[in-house]
Amino acid sequence: MSFTPGMRYVRSYVTTSQHSAKHLGSGSLEVLSTPSMILFMEDTCRAFVEGYLSENQATVGTHVDVYHVRPAHIGSEVEIRSTLVQVDGRKLVFWVEAWSTGELIGYGIHERAVVDKEKFMSRLKGSGQ
Repeated sequence: MSFTPGMRYVRSYVTTSQHSAKHLGSGSLEVLSTPSMILFMEDTCRAFVEGYLSENQATVGTHVDVYHVRPAHIGSEVEIRSTLVQVDGRKLVFWVEAWSTGELIGYGIHERAVVDKEKFMSRLKGSGQ
């Protein structure tokens, strides 16, 4: 695993009615919901590092701190821009931005931890879950 701060990754998503605030219950309007924007951000960061991990590793989200500053229409394309800003052992910290129709609609920090899949799942099983 070799991660270097400054690495960048971009991924695009097309919003559907399933991503709307009204559908998810986070609001009453047919616009991109904040939970869906966060999902796009997390998914982009996950996909970003996936190719650098060994077969027995994965990443899990551990922290999200974002602002949703502009609406996006359902049916629009949302581009997520992710930059790795810090590597601290197994912890990866990303600066993420969401853009739609040339406007910044959201931004913030997302953290992920690199885990051993088998150990992670065995801890879950051991906790009675």
